[in-house]
Amino acid sequence: MEHEKGELSPEQREELFHVWKVRFEKNMNRHKGIEWAGVQAKLEANAEKLWSLHEMERTGGEPDVVGYAEATGEYIFYDCSVESPSGRRSVCYDNEALESRKEHKPKNSAIHMAAAMGIELLTEEQYRELQKLGQFDTKTSSWLKTPSEIRKLGGAIFADFRYGTVFVYHNGAESYYGARGFRGSLTV
Repeated sequence: MEHEKGELSPEQREELFHVWKVRFEKNMNRHKGIEWAGVQAKLEANAEKLWSLHEMERTGGEPDVVGYAEATGEYIFYDCSVESPSGRRSVCYDNEALESRKEHKPKNSAIHMAAAMGIELLTEEQYRELQKLGQFDTKTSSWLKTPSEIRKLGGAIFADFRYGTVFVYHNGAESYYGARGFRGSLTV
């Protein structure tokens, strides 16, 4: 289900900032040396990014700060839900894959949903970095941003964490499963 990009009410903003601050403080290993006050100030100054982060939260991503890009002065958020975000599962990879299905089409695609939310799918490199911060996708899997060479041949990549290892696999881009969603990133 898509929502129009819009302003969050003061109550929504206050509630979200509380949720994010609590998560930030509980998971300091994800963002050593970063202060919450700076993150909140950056978010308050950027309504569009705040809305995108709200969408990450609304769809079950549990976004959190995972880094700071000194060159751009931006904070980096990833979906940090233990399993692939529940509100983004059972989707194929992209709209081309969605249109190629003749029957039993999923409701949406990962690429389309991410674009509508204003976020990017994690790359394989970002996914491996996320796994250094905890154990994610031990029962689910997540679509990853697929290299164009693979996508041109009809495939897409996804990953999960099993047996203490990150596994990256391939599938037809038109496939979808109840336990596969996607994780996103956002810079603010």
